[in-house]
Amino acid sequence: MISSRHYRGVLSAFMAISLLLFACSAFAMNVRAVVEDDAGKPVKDAVVYAVNADGKAPAPRDIRDAVMDQQDEEFVPYVLPIQAGTIVYFPNKDNIRHHVYSLFPPKKFELMLYKGTPPAPVLFDRPGVVVLGCNIHDWMVAYIYVLETPYFAKTGEDGKVELRNLPQGNYEVRAWHPLMKETEESTRQRVAEPLPDKAGNDVDLLFRITLKPEWRPHRVPASPGGGYR
Repeated sequence: MISSRHYRGVLSAFMAISLLLFACSAFAMNVRAVVEDDAGKPVKDAVVYAVNADGKAPAPRDIRDAVMDQQDEEFVPYVLPIQAGTIVYFPNKDNIRHHVYSLFPPKKFELMLYKGTPPAPVLFDRPGVVVLGCNIHDWMVAYIYVLETPYFAKTGEDGKVELRNLPQGNYEVRAWHPLMKETEESTRQRVAEPLPDKAGNDVDLLFRITLKPEWRPHRVPASPGGGYR
């Protein structure tokens, strides 16, 4: 039988946790963003991220491993945003071999011709843009965008994205796309608590960017016999 003292203790702990969760949710901020090109069309694969405007380091969050697939002789996804310190796996799901590489900082590496999954993943520990290529299939291009902040997301077909539960504070929210002409600094928008939105903790942002045309080498038709080209 549970004593009244034990019951009061459990109830007090439950109330304390509930109040803490309420406080966290009350002061958390949600940022909804739309990224459009200069013609007003939604932009897919744009990365929207928030950094502390006062220069404070973000609160630590668990970093999960990420995956950059190779399917149908293409990298999937085209843009992979990750936080610095993330381990990325590069499985090859094609029936031919690929030779994955990056020649420029912040991460130079090379995965020699292989099928399946290489035994060792790649650690991306420095922020910046990593351009991926395949030494056999020149049209294979992708981007890994390594961020210092844990507050980021990537737009879908509708150009929309949401950053949820940002801790209370002052932020700069920026947008990035591998084909954008502007600099990231030119896209920054300030948001802060308290917000003028009716909901108190939500804000809507619009980013308008200009995209450069993408040029890639011509893709070679698939070979029925497999192998590599």
